[in-house]
Amino acid sequence: MTDGDVYTLVRGDGPLVLSIPHCGTELAPGLADRLTDEALTLRDTDWHVPRLYDFAVELGATIVAARYSRYVVDLNRPSTGESLYPGQATTGLCPTTLFDGSPLYRDGAEPDADEVAARVDRYWRPYHDTLAAEIARVKARHGRALLYDAHSIRSQVPRLFEGRLADLNLGTARGTSCPEPLRLKLAAVIAEAEDDGFTGVVDGRFVGGHITRHYGRPAEGVYAVQMELAQDRYMDESGPPFAYLPDRADRLRPHLRRLLEVMAAWG
Repeated sequence: MTDGDVYTLVRGDGPLVLSIPHCGTELAPGLADRLTDEALTLRDTDWHVPRLYDFAVELGATIVAARYSRYVVDLNRPSTGESLYPGQATTGLCPTTLFDGSPLYRDGAEPDADEVAARVDRYWRPYHDTLAAEIARVKARHGRALLYDAHSIRSQVPRLFEGRLADLNLGTARGTSCPEPLRLKLAAVIAEAEDDGFTGVVDGRFVGGHITRHYGRPAEGVYAVQMELAQDRYMDESGPPFAYLPDRADRLRPHLRRLLEVMAAWG
């Protein structure tokens, strides 16, 4: 396996870098035989996110997108595996449960420590090596890099959050991963979306995972945010085949484009 098998890379000429770490649907060799029937639906995938943001190419964005499922390894967790949300329900580096808490693996088929380490080397590290290299390339060219980490999740996951999730959930690691003026400009875009019937929040339940927290270094000219979208705003989240719904998506996409435009123009 080469690094290029782990992710797809579209290299742009602008200051914006788009990371899509949870859109992958491929499984490591032999893994499908070890998963439960429910896990095999890949329910917790960030479905259709590359399609939702396909306009990013027009904005000159560099796009790094995962090919392998988060069930293989979660690219938005630190390689050391510590929890990003201490005291709250979450899933780990190589998860063993689905978002709802049900088992991901058949009895006795969970990965051991050696397998987790091998997955980090084979799948996690190449993605992050490439993401770091592209951020460095962009920053060298433009004097800054704007990293937008794109995610989505079912609108209701009681184990992870109460009630219904907001439609647009912007995370800035509580204001530490990007400058406050940029945070305010992005919040203003979310407010415009609220005027259009969407709901939004900044640094609510999802403040940003490992990618936002690790790469967002405003003092060094690297500004990072995470966007977590409620899936029912653009797709059928109820079950397979998790269909993309163009009529819903086309209402949402202009607001997402505006967020990326604000990011790309910053600085």
